Amino acid sequence: MLPFATNQATKRSFSVLATLKTSAAAKAGEGQKFDAMSDPQLAYLERVVRVDQAGELGANYIYAGQFFVLANKHPHLKPVLQHMWDQEIHHHDTFNDLQLRRRVRPSLLTPLWKLGAFTMGSVTALLSPEAAMACTEAVETVIGGHYNDQLRCLNSQYEMRRSDGTCGQSDELRNLISTIRQFRDDELEHLDTAVQYDSHKAVPYIALTEAIKAICRTAIWTAERV
Repeated sequence: MLPFATNQATKRSFSVLATLKTSAAAKAGEGQKFDAMSDPQLAYLERVVRVDQAGELGANYIYAGQFFVLANKHPHLKPVLQHMWDQEIHHHDTFNDLQLRRRVRPSLLTPLWKLGAFTMGSVTALLSPEAAMACTEAVETVIGGHYNDQLRCLNSQYEMRRSDGTCGQSDELRNLISTIRQFRDDELEHLDTAVQYDSHKAVPYIALTEAIKAICRTAIWTAERV
């Protein structure tokens, strides 16, 4: 069972994504059509786009807060932070574009995500560079796991039947999976970078990282639904 319920508002707001169900059969080039997706499948795709756009927005603002505090005080960290921030900007731009094209309602708490994320990034950076890296480690641990959950669902529950009786996935759905996989790998790279730059030396490391993980999990759950 897919982990959600659906309703008519959800179906309408994601109606454009119904084009996924009739995409051509990719490499075969035979003009085969896919069966219609169920309402729960369409609802889950809407949730994927909404929460990932909100999550990447939050990551963007976390790195903005860290860069604002640390770039001049610790010049050796400036290129490291800039690289990770640039990737998050790209992630956010990608999901923002997908959200607009698919007419997915954004999270109603978007202003809160911006404020909370910038505060988290800047406050942990003010504590110490190690605390900022511990923040990055915690955030990317949760986001990496979240993306893995999405990949498992998309790969296991979106094999659609074509008109010729075979099963597969549309080009558009495969592109979404590829995008999520690439962004997952980027986030895990950020996690490794944070550890390399002494995230484990933050004080108090365990209390800080566990608190941030709990905040991130709550934000993900909320952004999917509100």
